Amino acid sequence: MINPDAFCLALKKAGYSFVTGVPDSLLKELSKNFIKKFKKNHIISTNEGSAIGFAIGYYLSKKKPAAIYLQNSGLGNIINPITSLANPKVYGIPMLLIIGWRGEIKNKVQIDDEPQHKFQGEITLKQLKLLNIPYEVIDSKTKNFAQMINSLKKKSISSQTPVAIVIRKNTFMKSIHNFSDKKKYNFLREDAIKYIIRATKDKNITIVSTTGITSRELYELRKKNNQDHFKDFLTIGGMGHASQIAAGLAFNSKKKVICIDGDGSMLMHTGSMGISAQMNNFLHIVINNSSHDSVGGQPTLGKILNLKEIGKSFGYKMCYSISKKRQLIKILNKCINSQKSAIIVINCDKGYRSDLGRPEKNMKERKNIFLKLKK
Repeated sequence: MINPDAFCLALKKAGYSFVTGVPDSLLKELSKNFIKKFKKNHIISTNEGSAIGFAIGYYLSKKKPAAIYLQNSGLGNIINPITSLANPKVYGIPMLLIIGWRGEIKNKVQIDDEPQHKFQGEITLKQLKLLNIPYEVIDSKTKNFAQMINSLKKKSISSQTPVAIVIRKNTFMKSIHNFSDKKKYNFLREDAIKYIIRATKDKNITIVSTTGITSRELYELRKKNNQDHFKDFLTIGGMGHASQIAAGLAFNSKKKVICIDGDGSMLMHTGSMGISAQMNNFLHIVINNSSHDSVGGQPTLGKILNLKEIGKSFGYKMCYSISKKRQLIKILNKCINSQKSAIIVINCDKGYRSDLGRPEKNMKERKNIFLKLKK
């Protein structure tokens, strides 16, 4: 396996002095090292397209290409700035994409992964070819990764183009760098979801949960309580889009819709809150543990931003920020029973159970049952 320290050193020796991107579980050991090794020359972006924009600005300022890390699902977010700005036929901006290859297909079989990564895994290399982005693929047995980085950088500079390294699963060894934030609230996301389930019991309410641990915990708690988990829409992929799926459900409907969001997900496409805030049957619950909890615990801007005030500025009529369990049920009931749009920011500690299960993998079946239950 590749030592993430050695990979960071190879990037620095090749002349990459700045790194930005969005954390991913496949790249979590590497992204931990970016924080430690690049320090102030590393920025965790809110979404992949924004990371490309920042990298373009960095190049225009320093005349040096940046490195951008992302999960392959983030390729969709970068297509616009890559094709309309960074491409050699436009401005020609050199940069290095470091892409985690989720859902890789090997010998016509998907390497063990979640259903949301299956199609993306099939098309990842095809997308790079279509975008005319030169790339190399590395895995745990790759020895000449430093040489690859250097070779790709030369190509990036000479052709004035983005280039990429695609990284297979289990490429990096475990990092010695971890985030040991002190417990501040004695309150976890799963505790919050338990209260949401309790407050919505026996009510005609649709819940949409964001990707990652949130959907897994909601699913697990429903099963534990012998409740119908098919009434919930689990947004297992498409980070940042759960609130607009919920808004689409709430549109022209009298039925109350709740979105259980995360701080990282909310911040990824914040502007859409101005749409959901217009719907009087919409309750936006943002669980803020100030981290990308599902993919390694890397910090988010939830630590320094006032998410309640952001919600208020986008037009939510009822806005709350809480940090204690006892506050939650009262405020939940108040928002559920109101005829006004609302946002509740729940501040809690990061972390989740090691034995947490996963939703059933037949997503088409889940969709069909969800549609039948809505009739």
